Amino acid sequence: MLRYLLVYLTFLLSLLTIDLIWLLGIAKNLYRDDMGDLMALEPKLWAGLSFYLLYAIGVCTFVIVPALSRQSWIYALQFGALFGLFCYMTYDLTNLAVIRDFPTRLAFVDIAWGSLVTAACSSLAYWAGTRVS
Repeated sequence: MLRYLLVYLTFLLSLLTIDLIWLLGIAKNLYRDDMGDLMALEPKLWAGLSFYLLYAIGVCTFVIVPALSRQSWIYALQFGALFGLFCYMTYDLTNLAVIRDFPTRLAFVDIAWGSLVTAACSSLAYWAGTRVS
């Protein structure tokens, strides 16, 4: 049980840290410039926190725990990338389909980011999980 809690917390905290650096620093202007009036003045923190908590459960369940069972960090990396790709693609392609003037460039940047950050954080959480029996 301790192992799974460590894996979950490692994934969650690394995702939060890296994603906040991305959103508040590196890509801040990208989102603000591309989304314009679509972007809320103040984010709904409960919705964002809910995403992170639930996304971490999904990644742990479908990516990291199976990778630990297979004893394969490559599995964690590859399936983390795929999980991120499919989840972020679902969100961004739905936005493109239903939100008028949703920026295509932003959708594809966000999909790539989701794949990359999920792969990296899955690998880190896998490594943490291998340190506890």
